[in-house]
Amino acid sequence: MALSRQKKESQVQELTEKMQRASSVMFTHYLGLSVADITKLRSKLRKEKAEMQVAKKTLIRLAAKNAKAPEASDDQLPGDVACIFSFGEPTSGASVTHAFAKDHPHVQLLGGIFSGTLLSKTDAIAFATIPSRQQLLATFMSMCQSPLRSFASMCGSPLTGFARAVAEVAKKKESAPAA
Repeated sequence: MALSRQKKESQVQELTEKMQRASSVMFTHYLGLSVADITKLRSKLRKEKAEMQVAKKTLIRLAAKNAKAPEASDDQLPGDVACIFSFGEPTSGASVTHAFAKDHPHVQLLGGIFSGTLLSKTDAIAFATIPSRQQLLATFMSMCQSPLRSFASMCGSPLTGFARAVAEVAKKKESAPAA
């Protein structure tokens, strides 16, 4: 179905605004999914502060140009494409889409835009597998705590050994007959 010029301009404006607000934009295939599957994907994306929008590639390129973002070529975006905009955590939309693609082979990450750089398909998949900020902070905290726990354990170990030795000596003195 052909879009009128006014609808195309409106869609380009909407895409431009989303590209400017988004911390990352991923491009994906979506054809072959049922309406229920697309709804499920959109719901999962919404929970992670991300959004999926289907648009023509020419409109996506115009929006990228207006947003002063790198433009993907036809070779990088084969077939019909949907944009995944991440408004919170930069990796959220890519991670959700990548996880969803494991159960739905029709969904494939094609590339993306992050920090003013155009990502290839390989880069987009690698980007999707990066742990979230929360996971990275938790890992960092456990790494910081590990040496402190080891140190506390080493400091407590000689004292524990000494206390056990004193307790054993006291037991021997109690059990020994008086001379």
